[in-house]
Amino acid sequence: MAFSIETRKEEIERLKNEKLDLLVIGGGITGAGVALQASAAKMKTGLIDMQDFGGGTSSRSTRLVHGGIRYLKTFDVQVVSDTVKERAVIQHIAPHMTQPDPMILPIYDEPGTTFTMFSVKVAMDLYDHLAGIEGDSPLIKYANYMMDKEETLKREPQLNSENLQGAGVYLDYQNNDSRLVVENVKKAHELGCLAVSRLKCIAILHNDQKQVNGVRVHDNLTGEEFEIHADIVINTSGPWSDLIRQEDKEVYKKPRLRPTKGVHLVVDQSRLTVPQPTYFGSGTADGRMIFTIPREGKTYFGTTDTDFTGDYAHPTVEQSDVDYLLNIINKKYPAAHLTINDIEASWAGVRPLIEVEVEGNEAADAATGASVSDSTSAPSAVSRGSSLTEAEDGLITLAGGKLTDYRIMANGAMKKIQQKFHDEFSKNFTLQDSAEIKVAGGDFDSDNAEAELARIAKDGVAAGLAADDAKEIANLFGSQAEQIYDYAQTIKPEKGLSIGETAALDYSLAEEMTLTPVDYLLRRTYHILFKSDTLDQVKNGVIKHMSDYYGWDKAQREQYENELEDEIAESRLEGLKSKRK
Repeated sequence: MAFSIETRKEEIERLKNEKLDLLVIGGGITGAGVALQASAAKMKTGLIDMQDFGGGTSSRSTRLVHGGIRYLKTFDVQVVSDTVKERAVIQHIAPHMTQPDPMILPIYDEPGTTFTMFSVKVAMDLYDHLAGIEGDSPLIKYANYMMDKEETLKREPQLNSENLQGAGVYLDYQNNDSRLVVENVKKAHELGCLAVSRLKCIAILHNDQKQVNGVRVHDNLTGEEFEIHADIVINTSGPWSDLIRQEDKEVYKKPRLRPTKGVHLVVDQSRLTVPQPTYFGSGTADGRMIFTIPREGKTYFGTTDTDFTGDYAHPTVEQSDVDYLLNIINKKYPAAHLTINDIEASWAGVRPLIEVEVEGNEAADAATGASVSDSTSAPSAVSRGSSLTEAEDGLITLAGGKLTDYRIMANGAMKKIQQKFHDEFSKNFTLQDSAEIKVAGGDFDSDNAEAELARIAKDGVAAGLAADDAKEIANLFGSQAEQIYDYAQTIKPEKGLSIGETAALDYSLAEEMTLTPVDYLLRRTYHILFKSDTLDQVKNGVIKHMSDYYGWDKAQREQYENELEDEIAESRLEGLKSKRK
C-alpha cells in the first residue's frame, strides 16, 4: 500500500475535511504504537509529527529491546517486569528487527559499583523469572549464567583485568529503533490511519464546553496552516509533551517532564573489539551503566545521562560527553587508547523522563505505573516509568517510559480511550490483541526468524542482488524485501548505488514516507551511523536519485544537500575535532 508524498497530499485533504475519532500528536514509537492499536480497533485515526516519523528520541536510543536490569537496584521491579516480558512480544511482532543477543555484565571490585558477583546473580535470576525464562520455556537456552575472571577475559580479552572478578551473562535483544517506528506507522496506515509527517501542532482547539476537539497545525513542507478535528486527542510527543500541553491554554499550569540527554559514540571494530554486547558500571561512582555493542562491523558505546534544557529537536554531542565516555571506555579497555579522532559517528537523544507530581486538574491512571522524582535526584536515579493523564478539558497525555514498553503504554492508553468513547461519545470499539498484530515486514514465522530471514535473503540473490545487499535488505525490511526484489527487476542502478540499494531507495520513497536524504540515510537505513566507509559514495547517488524522483529544482536540491552535510558533519563530530587541531 502506497505511503508517500502523494498519499500525504491526499490525507492532508482528508484531515482538513473529515472529523476523526482519535488524533495522535507525536509520531515516535509511543504515538506509532497508539495509532496502530487504534486503527486495528477501527477507530478513524490520525497521526501527525512535526518531523519525520521517529525523528526525535525514538531514533536516538541504545538500539536494544532492553529489560533494564539496573532498575532492579532502585526497586523498579514493575518497570523491569513489564519490559523483560515485552522483549519476546516485540520479537514476535517485529521479528526482522529484534533478535536475541545475550549481554555480558563484567563485575569489578571498585567504588560505587552497581553490582557485586552475588547481587548480579540474584538480579539475573529475578530478571529471568520475570521474563519467564525457566522450566520448559523456549527461551531457556538463554538462561543466565556466571563466568569467573579467567573465562571472562577469554571471552573479552580487551577488558581491563584489574579488579575484575568475573561476569554474568543474561538475555537481551538488539533492535532497530527508527525502523520499529516506521514499521508500526506503516501498519497503522495500512489499517486506515491518516499518517502525516512534518505537521506541527501549534494550538489545541476546544468546543463550546471547553473540551478539546482538535488542533491547529502548521505544514512544515508548504507553510500552510489548518485545523484538524477529533473526538479525542492524545499527546504522545515525548520530550515535547510539556510544550504541547502549553498549547492547551485552558488548563496548562506547570511542566511534568525532566528531559535528560543520552549520547552514543561509534568507532570501527578494529579499534575496539567487543565480541558481544557488554554492560558495566561506569567506575566513576555516578551510578551509570555503560554499553559497548558490536554492530555492522562497528562498536558503539554509551550512554550519558545529563539534564537537558536545549532544543529537543536538535540535541548535540558536546566535548564533555565525549570526554566522559572516552575516559570510561579507555579504563575498561586500556589497550584501545581511543581518542576523539577514532569516532566515526555519534548520536544524541533526549529522554522524556517523568519528574513532578500530576497537577491538581489532571487525573492520572494509576494502572500505567507513573513514577516521579524530585529535582534534586541525579538524572540516572529518575525512574523510566510512564504516565497516562487526562486534563479536565479532555486532553490525554502519555509520556515517559522506554522504547521496550511502548506497546504496553499504548495498551493502557487504548483502554482509557475505549472507555472514554463509550462514556462520553456513545461509541463502542473492540480492542485487538496487540501482541498478535505483526508490524509491517513481520509477516513470517518469528519462532524461526533467523532461518526465515536467510530464506528471504536467498530470494534476493536469486533476483540478481549481491549476497550482502540481499541479507541487509532482508534484515531491514523483512517480508517486504520481496517487493524490493521486484523493484530490482525493472530499474537500473543509480550511479554510486548498487541495484539492491537503488531498489531499496525506490521502495522507501514509495512506501515509507521518505522525504529527504536524511530520512533515508539516517532513519530508514543506518548509513550515517554505521557505514562511514561508503557513506560519501552512497550519499551522492541517494541525492541524485531523490532529486530526479521528486523533481527538485536547484535550490531544493541544495537545501537537502546542505541539510545532509550538516547531519553528517555533526554525527562525525567535525566541529569538536576541528577545535582539537
